[in-house]
Amino acid sequence: MEDVRIPLPASPIKFLDQFRTFIRTDGKSYSTENAYAYWVKQFILFNNKVHPKNLGNPEVEAFLTHLTVARDASPNTQKLALNSLMFLYNRFLNTPIEQLNFKYAKKQIRTPTVFTHEEAMSVINSMVMPYKLLAQLMYGGGLRVSEALRLRVKDVDFAMGYIVVRDGKGFKDRTTLLPKSIIPDLKKQIDLVQNLLEYDKSCGVSGVYMPNMLEKKYPSAGHSLGWQFIFPSKELSKDPRSKAIRRHHIYATTIQSHVKHAIKESHIRKHASCHTFRHSFATRLLQAKYDLKQIQTLMGHTDIRTTEIYLHVLDELGDRVKSPLDT
Repeated sequence: MEDVRIPLPASPIKFLDQFRTFIRTDGKSYSTENAYAYWVKQFILFNNKVHPKNLGNPEVEAFLTHLTVARDASPNTQKLALNSLMFLYNRFLNTPIEQLNFKYAKKQIRTPTVFTHEEAMSVINSMVMPYKLLAQLMYGGGLRVSEALRLRVKDVDFAMGYIVVRDGKGFKDRTTLLPKSIIPDLKKQIDLVQNLLEYDKSCGVSGVYMPNMLEKKYPSAGHSLGWQFIFPSKELSKDPRSKAIRRHHIYATTIQSHVKHAIKESHIRKHASCHTFRHSFATRLLQAKYDLKQIQTLMGHTDIRTTEIYLHVLDELGDRVKSPLDT
């Protein structure tokens, strides 16, 4: 249950526990909490475990430069470390840091790797259920792997033909496409979830993990079909907060391993992964001449410039410029 927040002391004494508590009260996602805590810990270790309140601009600048010069960090990695330290000083310690002077990582514009439609279908058809269904959702609906794994039965609206993605990147909800071709298999998967739920209830297994303290507000909801993960794990897990034994969703590493194997079986030489399905989803929609704003909404991009990068993909695929040899 790696996406369930670890328990923290009611009155934390350790510095990082205090920092994590502050992040939670600020309402940030658990992934942001983990990232900020990681980079603050790296900063402390870099400075021989000196307390951050005794450090300042020179040490922050030295650390950020070190990431570029010694660790060859990418611009996004360096930016995440910078954001973590700015949150630490400007918000948590309330000692603002301004006018930093450090060596910025060189920004490289990378074109996303995409599958052709034939490649995507070859990978999908090389997989077995339920992993095949997960891949179909990533390709057919543009879901991130974490979003597909966290889907619950109630998030699929068969009547209206869409999927609600809860707490996507940036802690936002959005709706995306429900591919009609997978509806029969998706309904079969939910039937399996129903049978597994009845079995777990008969064995005294605790209800599914409920976010935002909803378990206290709705004690029986954890055993309702609507709240169950569509892709439950084969194994039970111990909740790190309550220590209750529950059935969580499939691990991300599990589906990633299946996709990696399917790519190899399909003899695809591209540097591809689960996320390549999402890139391919956006590219297919652009090729079909859908509006960029529509694609931005379906992808859940805050900035349309993020969506525009797929225009470069079309250029590289030769969608707009023809080789003189082919005229």
